[in-house]
Formats: sequence, C-alpha cells, structure tokens
Amino acid sequence: MVNTLFKSKMWKSTMPGLGVPTPQTLQLQSVTHVIEESGVKLKLTVTDTPGFGDQINNDKCWDPILGYINEQYEHYLQEEILITRQRHIPDTRVHCCVYFVPPTGHWLRPLDIEFLRRLCRTVNVVPVIARADSLTIEEREAFRHRVIWAPGTSLGSVGVWSGGECTGGLRSSVCGPQIQENLKTHGIEVYPQQCFDEDINDKILNSKIRERIPFAVVGADQEHIVNGRCVLGRKTKWGIIEVENMAHCEFPLLRDLLIRSHLQDLKDITHNVHYENYRIFRLNESHVLPRGPGWVNLARAPASVPAPAGPQANPGPSKVGGWAKDNSDEEC
Repeated sequence: MVNTLFKSKMWKSTMPGLGVPTPQTLQLQSVTHVIEESGVKLKLTVTDTPGFGDQINNDKCWDPILGYINEQYEHYLQEEILITRQRHIPDTRVHCCVYFVPPTGHWLRPLDIEFLRRLCRTVNVVPVIARADSLTIEEREAFRHRVIWAPGTSLGSVGVWSGGECTGGLRSSVCGPQIQENLKTHGIEVYPQQCFDEDINDKILNSKIRERIPFAVVGADQEHIVNGRCVLGRKTKWGIIEVENMAHCEFPLLRDLLIRSHLQDLKDITHNVHYENYRIFRLNESHVLPRGPGWVNLARAPASVPAPAGPQANPGPSKVGGWAKDNSDEEC
C-alpha cells in the first residue's frame, strides 16, 4: 500500500537480504524516503507495526505505538525549549496514522475501538478498509455504515493501529456505514475533524470525505495492460482490479487526502492541537528551571500520556490551539 501510494519502491514486504516475510512483531519499523516530483522534494517517513493485535493477550498492546508517537513529541519539545535552539527543528512527529480495518463485514473489533479512542486524541487518524476487494460492493457499503454505529455495544474505550500491508481494496455498501456508526457511537473523531472546518468551502469538501470514510482501498505495485492502457492493479483469475479506478476502489481518495489536498492541514493540526496538548501537559509536570545552557530538566515522559481534561474532550472550532489554551510559548 505504501509503494502504491507514493509510486515508489520504498517499502519491502520481505527482510533485506533474507527473502523471508517481515516478522509479525510489535517492534516498530520506520523507513525514510525522499520523493521528488517536478523539482519539489518531500521527505517521507513511514512507520509500520506488522504484528499489532496478533497476540493471544492483547492487553495494552497499543502502548508501544502510543509511546512511539509521544516520544516524537518529546524529541521536538526538548529541541524547542533549548535556550539556543535550531532555526528549523527536525520534525519527526507522526502527522497521520492510516488505520487498516480488517474486512470482516461485521462491526469494529473491541480491540479496534479501544485503540482508536486512545489514538485519535494523540494523532490524526484515517481509517481504511483493508483488502476491500474481498468484499462485494454491497458488503463494503453496509460494513462502512455498521462500523460507525454498533447498536447495543458498550462505550468502552478502544484503539488499535494496524500495521499490516493492505493488498486489496474494494469498498462495499456494507462496510462503510457500519464503521461510521461504530465511530460515532464510541465518540471516535477521525480526520478530517468536523470541529476544524474553518469556512464553508472546508465544510463542503470535508463533508464529502467524511461520507466516504473509511476508504475501501486496494494496494498494488505492478502494472498490467487493460484495453491497450497500462494500469496499476492486482491481477486475479477473474480480472484485474485497477487501483486508480474509482469504480474498483477508493484509493484515489486516500492518495488525494494524504499528499494533495490535506497535506499541510495534517501538519497544522498535529502542531497546533496534538503537539500543543502534549507540550502543555509536559510543561505543567515540571517546575524545575534549567541550570545551564542545555536541556530543561523535565521528568521522563510516560509511554502513554493521559489526555488533558476539559478542552480536549470537546475540541474548539479553531485549528490553532483548538484543544489547548496556553499559547504563550509559541515559536517565533
């Protein structure tokens, strides 16, 4: 899916030099790649968690993922509070998490709900239906609505970051609505958040996106000839699933959201909302002034930082400090 998204061989499903599949462990794996188009370069870092949710005991299996996200916030914070700091601080923060939902055709798993409720408070989350070509179009649409609202389910917290590669994707009428209903019932705010629509144009564009979330996607990095055209897709016994054909899957919507229409907005919300929440929490923890020109003496950040009470539960309508009130230490 990553290779399909950026049309580049930046992610391998096998371990380099060994030719064996990547082990399904909770160890986070990051790959940094520079993409260039028309002279414009984009430095991209992709982090994968290939074994998430595969254990027998999945209690707190999201802690390594949330810990990694908060660790990147901590690195940025430590650079920002230096007395003599860099003009351009290296930004390793996670700006978006693409969450792959298994194409079960039923409801979101309790593990998914528990993790997503925690995850959406820390990072921008875009859910997608993985391997959506395993569902019919009708099944995909029904599943989409069912995941958004699950009748009779409890409101317990949920959250999971799926790191497996998505190799297929058609969206059925069954998938989307179900997922959307699940998300609304459990109070999971996925990107783009409705409270951050700044004007009527944003509201119209983001409303169309929210209606199609979760996107049903297909991943493929091989080209095939279809009716004299060279297309990117997956070849099966009954035909070829075209990745960039909206009649087959919604991959173009995901690509446009991540790297075209909302790229800067993802970074803005990360900095002004998610990072700002973390920064205020950490600075409120420490009352020790620095004794030298080095780091501010902050206690070690916990693996999972509690969500700030009050404003974060109901984010304000502004992307600038929408969930945080303290703007006194904004970078000049």
